Amino acid sequence: MSHYQLVLASTSDYRRQLLEKIAIPFITASPQCDETPYPGESPQDLVQRLAQLKAQSCPQEKPSLIIGSDQVCVIQGQIIGKPHNKEQAVRQLMSQAGKNITFYTGLAVYNNVTKTCQCTVDQFHVHFRLLSQKQIEHYVDREQPLDCAGSFKSEGLGIALFERLEGDDPNALIGLPLIRLIDMLEAEGMAVL
Repeated sequence: MSHYQLVLASTSDYRRQLLEKIAIPFITASPQCDETPYPGESPQDLVQRLAQLKAQSCPQEKPSLIIGSDQVCVIQGQIIGKPHNKEQAVRQLMSQAGKNITFYTGLAVYNNVTKTCQCTVDQFHVHFRLLSQKQIEHYVDREQPLDCAGSFKSEGLGIALFERLEGDDPNALIGLPLIRLIDMLEAEGMAVL
């Protein structure tokens, strides 16, 4: 096992639960960075930049590998954020019904000893069913996906909204691409198995 402590630069319960899957002890830290997109910044560049900023904004005294991640949902070229209320969640899901949307998830692992950072962007496509407003309102009332980009939880009832999913790692859709993360940790000498 590596002599590094593992740090998740996130306050997200979803990312914490995902990282617990790989069974390596870790601590969490709250990233302190401005998440405002730059004018003209692509979704891919935005999530990569923010993942790196989040990882580097959590200083640690111990030798650490610090994981940063950021995600955006893109519908017809527009970045869609978290809905925060029922009305906005219903609007978002109505705009997605019958369409293909893309999630970009930036992932960074910052080594605070070597001052190096590995970064990648994972892309995941979600193909929505044709849905009625009544179905969407029922879903939002049941699952309350108000803190989720795109207004759904694919790990829950949200799966009923989809025709199909395309991507390398279903964990990326929830917010932390574990397959790529494992490769990055192993490149830093932290074995998962």
